[in-house]
Amino acid sequence: MGNDRPFPKTIEDRESYVVMFDGPNDPWHPMGWSFSKKCCVATIVCYCTLVATFDSAVFSPAAAQASQDLSVGKEVGALATSLYVLGFAFGPLIWGPGCELMGRRMPLIVGSFGCAVFTLASAVAKDIQTVIICRFFAGVFGSSPLCVVPGILADLFDDYQRGPSIAIYALTVFAGPLAASSIGGFIVDSYLRWRWTLYLPAIMGFFAVFLLLLFLEETHAGTVLIAKAAHIRQETGNWSIHAEHARVEVDTHALLRKYLLRPLRMLVTEPIVLLISIYMSFIYGLTYCLVGAYPYVFQHTYGMNKGTAALPLIAVILGLCLAVCFIIWQQLQSQKTSQSGKGTSEPEVRLLPVIVGAIVFPIGLFWFSWTAFTPSVHWMLPTASGVLTGFGLLCIFMPCFNYLIEAYLPLAASTVAANVMLRSGIAGGFPLFSVHMFANLGIQWAGTLLGCLAVAMIPIALGFRAYGAKFRRRSKLLSGSKAIV
Repeated sequence: MGNDRPFPKTIEDRESYVVMFDGPNDPWHPMGWSFSKKCCVATIVCYCTLVATFDSAVFSPAAAQASQDLSVGKEVGALATSLYVLGFAFGPLIWGPGCELMGRRMPLIVGSFGCAVFTLASAVAKDIQTVIICRFFAGVFGSSPLCVVPGILADLFDDYQRGPSIAIYALTVFAGPLAASSIGGFIVDSYLRWRWTLYLPAIMGFFAVFLLLLFLEETHAGTVLIAKAAHIRQETGNWSIHAEHARVEVDTHALLRKYLLRPLRMLVTEPIVLLISIYMSFIYGLTYCLVGAYPYVFQHTYGMNKGTAALPLIAVILGLCLAVCFIIWQQLQSQKTSQSGKGTSEPEVRLLPVIVGAIVFPIGLFWFSWTAFTPSVHWMLPTASGVLTGFGLLCIFMPCFNYLIEAYLPLAASTVAANVMLRSGIAGGFPLFSVHMFANLGIQWAGTLLGCLAVAMIPIALGFRAYGAKFRRRSKLLSGSKAIV
């Protein structure tokens, strides 16, 4: 201890010095905040997610113009979008451990700021190499909201309110790139040109950082308890008072195992994780396929300009909104049934909306492909198909995501990491071939191919709805965690 003093005696009753919450109504507890404050925080963090996903696709309409200005081929310019999405796959390796060690606030602020900085660097780049490299790192930092925001919403809301909040978050994940396509198209067609497709999300990103610094307080329970313990120590002068989270030591091997090695093992050994993640990867990748395909189709068939040709994606966004309403209604009905004792708490209940979406989704794709290939059909008809496509898209994606978390609740962090890495890695390839596929196969046959793939994946939802519990009982990873549901 210094000055030849011995170490003090160990405190016998250490638990009495550990700080905890006084229930959910504790003023330190995020769930104890006023509903208006929670809604304000939720709106800001969902806006951060919207900025990151908007940034992922806004450059897509500008790729050809940027490639021409920088003297490279169109395929090279398309890499700027693909590598941004690919950056999402590497995010969990940083932001997952960051949430455990630093809480929610700092990783979200750092990620949003880094995304804005690298997006700005892409905007002022003098060569295509700088654009592509900066876009990749913008994606790595931009994945922070995708990893952190669901945790913030879980910290703020109870089981009854969490479903609607997560549904709105999921809406921002898909609405961002779909809205970006039209806005980016109008920017490219104007005197602003391609660099402003990057200046705009950079400005939005810096504004998001400003809002986070101003309004976001820490919501991670362990980190909040550390602050509460420090406050009590200052008031009482008793320096033995501490939070349990303060004793957590950085274990690099444990973090590596949790966020890299175990997720890769789950993709190989867990059929539920692998097949559901493949289904979600197809759905997520198709979003970026539509971002490129819709403008091409409506330009090629109906002679629209880039901005106007992407406006039919509004129908897809409308379908997403309808899906949010349907999912929230279904969750509320499920909660009522469960509270009455007539329902079941099995995670497979989450897959009911997926079955509806799995049927509606390919119908929308077939409808679009066989009405948009000829100008003799009015443009409103293929546009209307987007409502079914958007409805099915979110009805598949969000319940599947919730199902994975509930089915592997003790391994939720690893499960989410596995899912994000696979879906972002696969989705990153879609911008490279989507337009070429529609151009070479023809609009009707390219759309039919995607619709047939969607039909081929329907058995995934049906199979796990019926037999998911059996697969979970056979899981060695779940057995090892002693947490079979």
